Amino acid sequence: MQPTLLTEEQSQLLLDEKEELSKILLRLAEVDTPKDSLSTFQKAIMQLDELFLIVVVGEFNAGKSALINALLGERVLPEGVTPTTSRVTLVKWGEKAGEHPVDEGYAITTYPLPLLKELNVVDSPGTNAIIRQHERLTDEYVPRSDLVLFITSADRPMTESERQFLDRILAWGKKIVFVLNKADILEGEQAVDEVRNFVANHAATVLGSMPELFVVSARLAQRSWSEPDETRRDQLRQASNIEALELYISRTLDDSARLRLKFLNPIGVAEKLAAQAETSIITQGNELTADKDTVQALETNITAFQAELESELSPRLAEVETILQRLELRGMDFFDNQMRLTNIQNLVRGDKVRAQFEKEVLADVPHQIEEQVQRIIDWLVDKDLHEWQQVMTYLQRRQALNIEHIVGVGANPQSNRRRDLIDTVGKSAKSVVESYDRTQEASQLASQVEAAVAQTALFEAGAVGLGALVTTAVLSSALDITGMIAAGTLAIVGFFVIPYKRKKAKENFRAKMAALRTNLLETLTTSFKHESGNAVKRLKENVAPYIRYVHAEQDRIENTESAIAQIRQSLSGLRARIDAAEKG
Repeated sequence: MQPTLLTEEQSQLLLDEKEELSKILLRLAEVDTPKDSLSTFQKAIMQLDELFLIVVVGEFNAGKSALINALLGERVLPEGVTPTTSRVTLVKWGEKAGEHPVDEGYAITTYPLPLLKELNVVDSPGTNAIIRQHERLTDEYVPRSDLVLFITSADRPMTESERQFLDRILAWGKKIVFVLNKADILEGEQAVDEVRNFVANHAATVLGSMPELFVVSARLAQRSWSEPDETRRDQLRQASNIEALELYISRTLDDSARLRLKFLNPIGVAEKLAAQAETSIITQGNELTADKDTVQALETNITAFQAELESELSPRLAEVETILQRLELRGMDFFDNQMRLTNIQNLVRGDKVRAQFEKEVLADVPHQIEEQVQRIIDWLVDKDLHEWQQVMTYLQRRQALNIEHIVGVGANPQSNRRRDLIDTVGKSAKSVVESYDRTQEASQLASQVEAAVAQTALFEAGAVGLGALVTTAVLSSALDITGMIAAGTLAIVGFFVIPYKRKKAKENFRAKMAALRTNLLETLTTSFKHESGNAVKRLKENVAPYIRYVHAEQDRIENTESAIAQIRQSLSGLRARIDAAEKG
């Protein structure tokens, strides 16, 4: 036969299609296409490597191997007077010639013949051999074949075993061409006609119509290879009638409609898989909608919770600052009222001044500050508990929806992962809410705040309770006003000392109160912000696995949709090229 069955344009299209389909196979694997579907597609791609498939059948010694060699133009398969083919043999292209047994009933023969890049041939055991390899032949290769060459020998034409085997392969509706081989053993045209008519009539009985029949001599065709004389070589080939069979095969296989179907077959498989993947991913996207809504609600709620903590903390701490500012104003008034010449007798009594200072200036400030700090603690604890309750409610709602969805529906990896995460995260949130001891949380937070305040430079670590810390700090700021003027000094220089001392006392008190206010507020702010941050962090850490899963699923679905779109675009491009090649 001719070295190639395809035009240059068709050959290039074949190469490009195989390359593009291999890329599509990888993309389909990346979008979790089932393994059996990928295997089907891979086989469809591999069939492009055997673009045309001819199956050769016939009885032992009908000359099947010899005819295959004659058609290929080289001695690819072994020949002999004894049966040489005891198993199904696939003849295909390979860089080196050789036989590669696959199992006891199947072998692959490779040969570096250009034609075999487009055409594969299956040689078979004789039809008169009752062996299981015939099932492989009829069930695997005949259905995929483009042409079945039914070889019968001139010395034993159309035997009973051949007729029975013909009945088996007719069910596939394949194109069957009859070849009467060994015509060279027949003497004269009359003998050839008699055998031809015998074969044609018996075949017509089985087929229901007259068959395509070629009378050839594979032996004469092969003898022409070694004939040095060109004229004699041509005579031998003409006498073998092999060219008529070659021409028929080439025209049959080169049919544009058949070639189009060959090119389109794996594309059709890929389009089907892409459609299945698209349907699946749409379903998964719809299932993920409730998860996205839940995650959005959780993220929005936690973000709002964080914002509320940040925005509401400052006004609440400002109440503490207001209390201290009022205390400072009372202190200023106290110095103005008490540090006078008219009050010299009282000034020399430090214990009395200190007692009066505690009563008129300090008053119940420590208690007020304790109460305000406790209100802030209660507010933070209540907000934290409420937020956990909100999280638990959102997750329980999603869990209920998930249960409703999967009833009666087969589980898949995504739904299993979703269910497990919702269960785990939901149970964690529920556990926190059910075990939340508000009193204990508030007490623990109060202890942490007091410890933080006690660690600052202006406070004595030995004091117990926030109120005691504040009392100590305030009184230490006013200690220099008690016993600062001796009685004898007052009698002599009181007129000059008292105004100066009053001024210095006020300046000192104002500075110390400013430091007290700054340190106390900074410490409280730092403590509450730290606790607020921890509250938000605990919430985020609890729901993080579920949120990560939903975001990852969203990314996966979007990537899959993009991959499917690329697959469809590639397949569309291949179809367009095939249409253009057919019109061309």
